[in-house]
Amino acid sequence: MIRTQRLAAGVCALLAALTAGIAFPAGAAADETEPAAPKVELVLDVSGSMRANDMDGGSRMAAAKQAFNEVLDATPEEVQLGIRTLGANYRGNDRKTGCKDTAQLYPVSKLNRTEAKTAVATLTPTGWTPIGPALLKAAGDLNGGDGTRRIVLISDGEDTCQPLDPCEVAREIAAKGIGLTIDTLGLVPDAKTRAQLSCIADATGGTYTDVRHKEELSDRVGELVDRAADPVVTPVATEGTDRCEAAPALKSGLYTDREEFGQQRWYKVDVKPGQELRASVSVADDRAVSPNYGVLLRAVTVHGREIVRGEAAGTGRTDAVSTGLRYPKQESNDDEAAAETVCLQVTQSFSAAAGVKTTPGLPLELTVDVVDGPSGHHDVAAFGLGRGWWLLGALVLTGFVAGLLWGWVSRWRIAVWRTN
Repeated sequence: MIRTQRLAAGVCALLAALTAGIAFPAGAAADETEPAAPKVELVLDVSGSMRANDMDGGSRMAAAKQAFNEVLDATPEEVQLGIRTLGANYRGNDRKTGCKDTAQLYPVSKLNRTEAKTAVATLTPTGWTPIGPALLKAAGDLNGGDGTRRIVLISDGEDTCQPLDPCEVAREIAAKGIGLTIDTLGLVPDAKTRAQLSCIADATGGTYTDVRHKEELSDRVGELVDRAADPVVTPVATEGTDRCEAAPALKSGLYTDREEFGQQRWYKVDVKPGQELRASVSVADDRAVSPNYGVLLRAVTVHGREIVRGEAAGTGRTDAVSTGLRYPKQESNDDEAAAETVCLQVTQSFSAAAGVKTTPGLPLELTVDVVDGPSGHHDVAAFGLGRGWWLLGALVLTGFVAGLLWGWVSRWRIAVWRTN
């Protein structure tokens, strides 16, 4: 009887498990969903100028090959990596044909290090510098999926295929809203090359780096590939207003907006007693601007009284200007005390260079973080020393006692010397 009951119970349990599996297949499938793999494409300039021997006694091409081999060895397993070339195949003088010379050397996929290295070893500096067409093709190579997508462009010269301006191409890619970042590296660049590569990077929120040594190239490309594997916080688009009352209420997070030249934007954040507001803002010059500019971030009460501010200035040497502030709100004895609404005002003093469009506004990135503040007065620094005050007191006391002992010993030795 007992065996019969146990058998019946087992059959019931099995049926229940099967029923659950049939009833909730979508949930099970959702649990097994993996995040999209990050994708990176290295875009390498293989034009004739890469023959120049000014990278630690070797050619620029040799330095690029060494960097690629080291990066391929260190690429994280979860990263899908591809390689595209520009100027690698056409040796002639026909501009129209030379400006189509871009090809995918290794497809964006799970990396086979041996195959990728073998492909890189075949490269020889050859032809033109069609940066714009190469970027358009690279964006297509990375199309699809929700994971991080990054292009790393390595070049030693300006695009030779105008009027397809590579900076405008980068802006078009950014305007599509596909979350693709372009980082650029200039090999022993001149001023024009530096300006063009910086503009490409700025347009998509990427970075530009001057490279003059082999080790710098390997290290920087490796950092950018590794960065693709890092967790990404997707900025939330918001729209500030011209006054605090109508401003959007923000919580902790990363936000993007556009701000017209010389204008200001307002946002609101609620801060409870015992919490601390930490905010920072960056404004990028994604087009030619006049030198000498600045950005101001103010925390203001709803009545217009300034609480704290952060400010920074630039002189045209940087791609963006950033500043931040912190506002700790004191704890309250009232457990039900209401949160304080803090108004954040962002003002920038950029001005467009002659002939440059002023719309849309400049890209603005705002970080808001509301965290628990200091736990009490015992955490507050005393005379700027914090808990080191006790150590200083102990050292002073020790020094005083040591001085007394040394004085007594010295007097005793002198008395003994006089006696003898």
